[in-house]
Amino acid sequence: MWKADNWKDYEILDTSSGEKLERWGDYLLVRPDPQVIWQTEKKNPGWRKKNGHYHRSSKGGGEWEFFNLPKEWQIHYQDLTFHLKPFSFKHTGLFPEQATNWDWFSHLIQNAHRPIKVLNLFAYTGGATLAAARAGAQVTHVDASKGMVTWAKENAIASGLGDAPIRWLVDDCVKFVEREIRRENTYDAIIMDPPSYGRGPKGEIWKIEDSIFPFLELTAQILSKDALFFLVNSYTTGLQPAVLSYLIHTSIVSRFGGSVEAEEIGLPVKDSGLILPCGASGRWQRKD
Repeated sequence: MWKADNWKDYEILDTSSGEKLERWGDYLLVRPDPQVIWQTEKKNPGWRKKNGHYHRSSKGGGEWEFFNLPKEWQIHYQDLTFHLKPFSFKHTGLFPEQATNWDWFSHLIQNAHRPIKVLNLFAYTGGATLAAARAGAQVTHVDASKGMVTWAKENAIASGLGDAPIRWLVDDCVKFVEREIRRENTYDAIIMDPPSYGRGPKGEIWKIEDSIFPFLELTAQILSKDALFFLVNSYTTGLQPAVLSYLIHTSIVSRFGGSVEAEEIGLPVKDSGLILPCGASGRWQRKD
């Protein structure tokens, strides 16, 4: 398993009964987690001193309950800064487990010793975008939500990357890639974090199990001939690491060679010393 264990401003303190107790900077949040199927005694005092608790509804969705939690605050990862705020469906605007991937591709970019163009698809609030830009890449950030792109820009400014070579685009990712193919634009690296389910601009249904392979085949067409890496993330239970590996081998290795690794990604839990699984990632990189 790939662990995001270099955080100082974030940690999972404890897990039990379908929930996790997290420290986000100075604040404690309790949020549901479907992986936490065990029931253990909640000894950590943070369970009682929480600043926010997301209660999931049996009818779907849920709502936040707050205890002296600001509307917005910041945390840091190395020299990156992220604005956080609780919003719909338990999220805060950041997936801390992705830091293990940020570290991986930052090393590749820094050691490429050449300009690297990165495309970040389904780019959310820009964690991967900022990590790639900080490592020295030129980044195209694409997300269908204007609000998420605005949030990502704010994170860039807070991280001292307001003038970095980042192109911010509010666009449907599939349509954007199709246009890039027609324009014959290519990228040295592609990062994608596709949703499990969504709808396109004309009501097209995105269901990851049905859509991910055609989309990988599509994006492979805009990798440059000397592409550096490719990264795909999944939070969908059915897309296990071996499935991601098979997908990448089929769509990318068949064209470019190189090597593939795929693993669960996870976060350390302070009180137990164990690792909480948080999805899976598949990584391709060029062989020298």
